[in-house]
Amino acid sequence: MKQEAPLHALANYLPDGTFEQVIEYITAFRVHLTITRERQSVLGDYRHPYEGKGHRISINGGLNKYAFLLTLLHEIAHLVTFMKYSHGVSAHGKEWKQEYGRILKEFVGKGFMPDDVETAVRDSLHNPAASSCADEDLMRVLKRYDRKKENHYLVEQLPPGQLFRTKDGRVFRKGERVRKRYRCEEVPGNRLYLFSPVYEVELVTG
Repeated sequence: MKQEAPLHALANYLPDGTFEQVIEYITAFRVHLTITRERQSVLGDYRHPYEGKGHRISINGGLNKYAFLLTLLHEIAHLVTFMKYSHGVSAHGKEWKQEYGRILKEFVGKGFMPDDVETAVRDSLHNPAASSCADEDLMRVLKRYDRKKENHYLVEQLPPGQLFRTKDGRVFRKGERVRKRYRCEEVPGNRLYLFSPVYEVELVTG
């Protein structure tokens, strides 16, 4: 389900003080911005102009304000990269990283974000990840500002052997850490899957 968002309503999704800077990008490139209410796996999306349609960006409206800002800037960086290079570069290659890093720098050091988020963002500037989800340190910090949901934890917070449920209703048992992921067994089924330590799941009790 998507909602069309009047431009002034965008301020409700952003950290205080960032609206004016963000809206300059939105209006300069005539971006059609859509805020998506129900989307679990995709944080944001950019679509380049085609068949008479302009630049289109959609953002998951369920994100906290800092995650929303970073996701929107991520997609704006895709737009700017497309404007400069069209289809001639990879989606998250050095050109996109350069643009995203440049845009991020416009929002750090101005008190828009809490100290821990700002520190994580600064740390990511030298080599931005393909998404905030892919940057575990940044994701871990951003999660602190999510609306708290009862019985929900990050995989890394659960004890070994703990049963947990994913968003699609499947149940797993937490196993050992293998490099950067946790090996978890589906119950029933006994199939093994690797989970990010900062993936949010529901604790199975009783």
